[in-house]
Amino acid sequence: MTVTGIGAVGAPILPETGRRQFEEDGFTVVRGLFGYDEIAVLRDAFTALHAAGPVPGHFEPRPSGQDGRPADPLAAYPRVMQPHEFHVPSLDVLLDPRLRTVLEALLGEEVLAAQSMFYFKPPGARGQALHQDNFYLRVDPGTCVAAWIACEAIDRDNGGLEVVPGTHRMDLFCPEEADAGVSFAREYVRVPPGLATVPVDMAPGDVLFFNGSLVHGSQPNGSADRFRRSFIGHYVGRSAERIGEFYRTVSMNGDRVRLGASEGAGPCGTEFGPMSGPH
Repeated sequence: MTVTGIGAVGAPILPETGRRQFEEDGFTVVRGLFGYDEIAVLRDAFTALHAAGPVPGHFEPRPSGQDGRPADPLAAYPRVMQPHEFHVPSLDVLLDPRLRTVLEALLGEEVLAAQSMFYFKPPGARGQALHQDNFYLRVDPGTCVAAWIACEAIDRDNGGLEVVPGTHRMDLFCPEEADAGVSFAREYVRVPPGLATVPVDMAPGDVLFFNGSLVHGSQPNGSADRFRRSFIGHYVGRSAERIGEFYRTVSMNGDRVRLGASEGAGPCGTEFGPMSGPH
């Protein structure tokens, strides 16, 4: 099975079928929430950011293929962490009213933005092993919700996301160590017995919304010449009281909202670093 999603011309921004799918499976896709032209502008903004060089603490490309190590595409194109803190286009997307409308419908309350990320995922790049986002954010009470925006055609060939429906009802798992040859992040959660991964194919402007306890991840980008660029925002309900210190929550109007600090939190995905073996 492959997720095809919802959305049609003239339909509500989040049809009732989408809300029910989110409750039952832990995720839903809103097709075409952003226009192709908007996504092109966003891609261009991050292309310019990459060309301008590093942003300490947020985006730090590094040489690869030295000292006998294999070349690592993610060295030249690492993910950008919290770009909304220094990059106006990212802040505009993170706080976009369309995202707010869907998120508040899913959570049933006001939402706060907690994090933004941008993934380039060039050809040959490793994926991210199956994991749960709230393992890192440690939102309490409740959980986080991700809005995962496709910035080009995304499928299994270029390392699209896979989700495990139903895991949003489960507790956080204790991760194992992932295979560094296929995952840039250390944490790996096995698929629970009786469940299975489902690939989510997406077009530019589609948005995948999913629960912070939903197990999800991606395989390496096996294509020869296709990037898999995506912009991700993480959000929490206004009733949340605590979150990891790495996450500086703001209202959807951009005002800083301070929550208490959770223990055991950290950035999404503990990175292995440069590849140390064959890919």
